[in-house]
Parts: sequence; structure tokens; C-alpha cells
Amino acid sequence: MNMGKELSLYIHIPFCERKCLYCDFLSFNAEKELMGSYFKTLSKEIQLSGKVYKDYIVRSVFFGGGTPSFPDHGKICDTLDQIKESFTMDDDCEISIEANPASAIYDKLQAYRNAGFNRLSIGAQSLNDEELKRLGRIHDSRQFFETYENARKAGFDNINIDVMSALPGQSLESYMDTVRKVIELRPEHISAYSLIIEEGTPFYDMDLELPDEEEDRLMYHETKKYLAQNGYHRYEISNYALGGQSDDTYECFHNKAYWIRSNYLGLGLGAASMIEDVRWSNIKDIKDYIAFMADDSSFDKIRENVENLSIEGRMEEFMFLGLRLVRGVDLNEFETLFKRTAEEVYAEVIYKYVEMGLLHRYVEKKSGHEYLCLTEKGLDVSNTVMADFLIE
Repeated sequence: MNMGKELSLYIHIPFCERKCLYCDFLSFNAEKELMGSYFKTLSKEIQLSGKVYKDYIVRSVFFGGGTPSFPDHGKICDTLDQIKESFTMDDDCEISIEANPASAIYDKLQAYRNAGFNRLSIGAQSLNDEELKRLGRIHDSRQFFETYENARKAGFDNINIDVMSALPGQSLESYMDTVRKVIELRPEHISAYSLIIEEGTPFYDMDLELPDEEEDRLMYHETKKYLAQNGYHRYEISNYALGGQSDDTYECFHNKAYWIRSNYLGLGLGAASMIEDVRWSNIKDIKDYIAFMADDSSFDKIRENVENLSIEGRMEEFMFLGLRLVRGVDLNEFETLFKRTAEEVYAEVIYKYVEMGLLHRYVEKKSGHEYLCLTEKGLDVSNTVMADFLIE
């Protein structure tokens, strides 16, 4: 493995054939000419960024969207080639791409694998066709199974499958039927999310028949139990990897980089970044993004919401992001970074939730470091606990 400051890259591909009814991500359909201009602009941003961050070693690359499998695969593979030419890549770099079963045909998957993608994330969401229709998904369960089979044929040996619970018209039985069918395929990773109705989405203005809170909780607990029984360990609130708790082989390095506050650089429309405690995002208007990058050889016009995080802000993030991980936060690292113990800053919060049985302190044998983590009970109410670590 190469040594140096670590960096994770996120590449935003904002194009979709059709936007799902629940989706609040920055995505849309676009004419072929506009898509071509976007990829040219993205290439320029990649080249300029490679020069600025030449001292960093890229540990992970993640193509997200939108639907990265929707555009021509040549554009995607060329973009990855540009990244490899512009940045210093770690020898074991994790390179992921999201795929929709409706567009991830075999030829595309084969091209991705040949280009160097070594991790595939398939957005199944459900394997019940009626539920998929209600979500506005453009694929059906048959296409999902074909995509998975083709991904294996193309040589992908690290596959994630996304599933969603608490969907309109969904029952515990229909949800668990999806989970069981996914597990039978033995993907290396499973992401299990509960649907959140976001303002600004079509779902927000619709009268939906959603599972009640009790059934939602049942889905959550059954997911944990059933995945554990079948060899998947939970390492983050919504993410499970094949293997034991001490085996991180199939845990998503890129996602963990966010939770432990590693440096990450977002490239493309609306992409977010955080490097050396400076946070910003790219503008969200595609025509402005293309025009500003064409007229300028810097990032001044495409970056917005630039914030130098205060020490209080950094401590907040260290705690409430780190607690998403099942292992919790490293209290020794907290003291090293901030020259104060976590107890000095959060004594009241830590004591309260330890007494309530929602937080637990333990010493990791391998490192000798002390950790603070959410208990199983605490994971059930994680948002409430984590919010208390925000310094007012």
C-alpha cells in the first residue's frame, strides 16, 4: 500500500432515465449534447484537482448519482481513466459504481470491470414488483436478478445490494421476502435503509399508505437478526458486510471515510467535499457549472458554502458521525486531535446515556484504545443520542 495523506473521491453523475418518486438527490434527465458537455467539464475538474491534491493518495473512488449506469459506459470508463492519470492511486484502491438494473446491461458491466471498477452497488430497493412500481422505479425484479447474474459473469466479486423498508403498501412479510431473496444470492455487502419522505419529492405531496411505526421497528429488528443469522455483521447503522465482526474485508471503505472524517473530495455537480477541516460543495446548476469551468482554470466560481470548521464543529462531527459505526468513536484519538478528553467536553451527555444503557465504553484489545459506542438499545434511538453531542 502506498503511504501518504489519504483521500476519497466521489464522482457525481447526475443523470437518470427517470427520477424516482422518493428521490431528493441532485439528478435529472438531460439531452445527449448536455451530457457530453458535462463529462468534458468533469474531466477538466478532475485534471485541475489532480494537480492541487498531488500529495494525496486516493484510497477509494465512488461513482454515484443519479444513475451512473445510465450514460454511455464509454463516458464512465473514460472518466475513471482520467482519474487514474490525474491522481496518485493506492495499490488497493476501492473503486465503486452504482448501478440500476434497468440500465446495467452485461456489456456495460464488463466494460466497468475491465476499466478497473472493483465494487458494484446495485439499487434493488425491493424485489416485489408492485412495491417497485409504487416507488417509481424503472426496473422490475426479473431485471435485478439478471443484473446480479451478469455482474458475477463480468467478474465482480464485491457486490452491494440496496434494500429499503417502510415502503408504501409494504408489509413485514413482503419486506422480509426481499431480504431473504437477497441473502440467497450471497452478495458481499447489503445496505438496508428505511424510507424517509423528503420535502420537495413527489412522495411528500402524496397520500401514502405507509407501515406504522411499530411495523417499521419490526422490519428494522428483523433485518438485524436475520442478516446476523446468515453471516452478515453490521458495522454501521444501515450497512452489513459478509464475514465476522473482526473481518472488514467487505466493509465499504468509502462510506467509512465519511463517518471517521477522512479527507474526501467531491467532483461534479453539487458534490460535497471536506479536506483538512474545510468543507464546501459544488454549485447545483449544470449550465453554470459547465460555463464557469470553461471560463476559469480554478474552482472559485463552482464552489459554494465554504466553511472552515471550528474546533467545536470538528468535535461535534467526530462524535455524532463516528457513533454511526457499530465500533463507536476512539476516545484516545479524540484526545490526540483536540487536546481535551471527551469527558471534558461531553461528560454530562456521556454519563446520561451510559446510565440509560444507550452508550457503552470498552477497551479494544488490539489497540488498547478506549471506545464509546451505541448499545443495541442505543442504536434503536441513535438520532436522539447523536443529536445530544451537538454543542449549542
